[in-house]
Amino acid sequence: MRLAILFLLLPWIASLSAAEPQPSIKFGLTAVVVTENLRLLDRWSQYLERRLGQRVEFVMRRSYREVLDLLNSGGIDFAWICGYPFVQSRDPEFLRLLTVPIYRREPRYYSYIIVHRNSPYQTLNDLRGRVFAFSDPDSNSGFLYPLALLSKHKESPETFFRQTFFTFNHAETIQAVAEQVADGGAVDSYIWEYLAAFRPEITKETRIVKRSPSFGFPPIVSRIGVKATTVKRMQEVLLKMNLDPEGKILLSEFKLDGFGDFPPSLFYDIRVMANQTRKVLSQLSTVTAP
Repeated sequence: MRLAILFLLLPWIASLSAAEPQPSIKFGLTAVVVTENLRLLDRWSQYLERRLGQRVEFVMRRSYREVLDLLNSGGIDFAWICGYPFVQSRDPEFLRLLTVPIYRREPRYYSYIIVHRNSPYQTLNDLRGRVFAFSDPDSNSGFLYPLALLSKHKESPETFFRQTFFTFNHAETIQAVAEQVADGGAVDSYIWEYLAAFRPEITKETRIVKRSPSFGFPPIVSRIGVKATTVKRMQEVLLKMNLDPEGKILLSEFKLDGFGDFPPSLFYDIRVMANQTRKVLSQLSTVTAP
């Protein structure tokens, strides 16, 4: 009798097991996105959940390094990072390119060197001996590019500026320059333009004195080890966002055209710039060492 009851209950037990919720997909974010608009991020996570049929949890961290550490440890599955950390060497490698946002019809953006609108400074060289704000040590637009500019003149932040600091947020760098806490700063053009549209009272207090060459837009990556089916589903959902009405609305609020499938070579110029800058700064440190 007990055996018969067990056989009768097996389909019910199996259905309960099948109905158990899947673990959340964890998606890392930093200041590379417009974190000021938390409601928009909530709507995006809900959109992804509906398309994927699985809970999506955004994991916010202050720096790229923290997000990379989470990717390495398996704490998150996907992340929106920057071109500079993407091209850095890792052994073993623990991430791969998933997709790249398309901004103003291209998968590219710029670094802006900004000053206060009323300041007399017209070039980066005018900021010698002044206070300068960087965004993140692993940011291409907010650190590597201005570092590369200085290295071409055999300078480092320590020799060129009187003082520097990291804000770990492009919007806060803009704010620091707008409020004259810093004389100048280096920021992501996408964030500056986004704030110019939605918070113009901040950006109108700043002025762009130099625009970099274009670089590959900060990419979305997946962690090596995430199920291939999960990676494929996430990529498909992102690539098709511009094809359905709700996705188009979200993209328009992000000021993006969509997401595209691009090769890692899109970030080759960042890799070259990073290697050249590292070499020059290493030589400078050797020369100045006691």
